Amino acid sequence: MADKVLMKGNEAIAEAAIKAGCMHYFGYPITPQTEIAAYMAKRMPKIGGVFLQAESEIAAINMVYGVASTGHRVMTSSSSPGVSLKSEGLSYLAGADLPSLIVNVQRGGPGLGGIQPSQSDYYQATKGGGHGDFHMIVLAPASVQEMADLTVKGFELADKYRMTSMILADGTMGQMMEPVSLDYDIAPAPEKPWATTGTKMEREHNIVNSLFLSPEKLEQINFERFEKYKAIEENEAMYEEYMMEDAEICVCAFGIAARVAKNAINEARKQGIKVGLIRPITLWPFPSAPFKKAAAQVKEIISVELSMGQMIDDIKLASECKVPVTLCNRVGGMIPSPEQVLEAIVKANNGGAL
Repeated sequence: MADKVLMKGNEAIAEAAIKAGCMHYFGYPITPQTEIAAYMAKRMPKIGGVFLQAESEIAAINMVYGVASTGHRVMTSSSSPGVSLKSEGLSYLAGADLPSLIVNVQRGGPGLGGIQPSQSDYYQATKGGGHGDFHMIVLAPASVQEMADLTVKGFELADKYRMTSMILADGTMGQMMEPVSLDYDIAPAPEKPWATTGTKMEREHNIVNSLFLSPEKLEQINFERFEKYKAIEENEAMYEEYMMEDAEICVCAFGIAARVAKNAINEARKQGIKVGLIRPITLWPFPSAPFKKAAAQVKEIISVELSMGQMIDDIKLASECKVPVTLCNRVGGMIPSPEQVLEAIVKANNGGAL
């Protein structure tokens, strides 16, 4: 068994990125993800990598664009308002089909909001992240181990599909400490014949660009890109099911909300209520298949969120609105308690009555 070390979620992301071959980090401090930048500031110089605290979030994401164009693995991290500032660069990365990893350790909003955990950037992450027609692969960890594992997975998927992967964590996941194994068998990064590495006069110049003045050409590229997205939806959706075999009620949650929901489900089972959990691990592509299956089995789906209800829309689409989908939530940096989730489960079990 691999040795485990006690680490914060933010630190686990940083070390896993290094294990995955990331030698370039550009960022800007903002709570609750600053430990990622602090960790990289200490580690990168020792391994011959590059750490640079940019003058702004906008500068950081454009530095990511520059390194990504050379084919090297590169990342940045921020928290909610900082990611908004990076959104133009995220769109440029998508427009140039460049692989990279961005981490969003979410805090409450809108605006500067607060520094406590939130999941209210779900729309921003899963519906694009910037202007234009594009997607990012969005990975939602629910443990410190997954903070590390999904960082490695994020780099691999980014290279495989030439696009941005995002780790969408909440502030609790970034700050909590758990034992984590960082013993990875990392496959070498794939060849990148499109990268701007210098021609040595042996090939045509590669051009990295997101500007296409011909509308016919831009339309063609967008259609081709969405064919790639279709393949990702078919092949890369990830989720966990918990006690769904005989469930009559389904709870859906990700991140810290999923951990709270499991406690509530365990208590409800003790009370004889048949309830289970579907935890999306990829928020895009959203794992529609288990919800379509659940809709033929359960009488209600409860979405547990640290937002005013954003994932609930994807649940309704995935379940084709065949069963009621209700919301159990806290916002502003508050986290639903197991008792609150249990109350929602009891209410669903009783047909809406407590």
